[in-house]
Amino acid sequence: MSRRKPYIIGLTGNIATGKSSVAQMLASLGAHVIDADAVAHEVMRAGTPTWREIVNLFGLEILCSDGEIDRGKLGAIVFADAEALRRLERIVHPVVIAHVNRQIEEIVQQASEGDKAPLIAVEAIKLIEAGMHADYDALWVVTCDPAQQKARLMARGGLTEAAVTQRIEAQPPASAKVALADVVIDNSGSLQDTRRQVEQAWQAVQSRLLDKKP
Repeated sequence: MSRRKPYIIGLTGNIATGKSSVAQMLASLGAHVIDADAVAHEVMRAGTPTWREIVNLFGLEILCSDGEIDRGKLGAIVFADAEALRRLERIVHPVVIAHVNRQIEEIVQQASEGDKAPLIAVEAIKLIEAGMHADYDALWVVTCDPAQQKARLMARGGLTEAAVTQRIEAQPPASAKVALADVVIDNSGSLQDTRRQVEQAWQAVQSRLLDKKP
């Protein structure tokens, strides 16, 4: 028997809404989770072609003493300048997409022949902006109350209130993502409430796949 086509969930949401918590819940339910932000960190490591392009564009002042990109310094530049952010994304997005696609292929290849279709969740804050969602089976968007979003980002430390506001306002409104979503997870309440929503949506996916099973 041949391997079945994977079912891919694109998981996104604005900064500090709780995407990683939802991704962990999906992993506990059996999904293969790919963290596109972690992939971005990897492709931007010192000495990579992506690193060289970014340094050529923004200068040596964005580097730490060990040569790695200081994401705080880079963030301060791009979140204050929409065009700088677009130029950074034009460098990073294609490389991240290529790496994510390779990871998807590896998951599919590792699945035993005849097994049920692997369920994969790709977590990415820029999933829609990068156009990745168009290739996936479903788009899940995580939201939360704006005041909670700000408080969660402040709680991470390292950013002033002004910087937090700047990062939030630099992103498209949550409503733009919700308008495209197949599933919306409201992470404004307790983790138990969020998990209930995730499990409900997960069961709907399982039922859909059973209906399609030959």
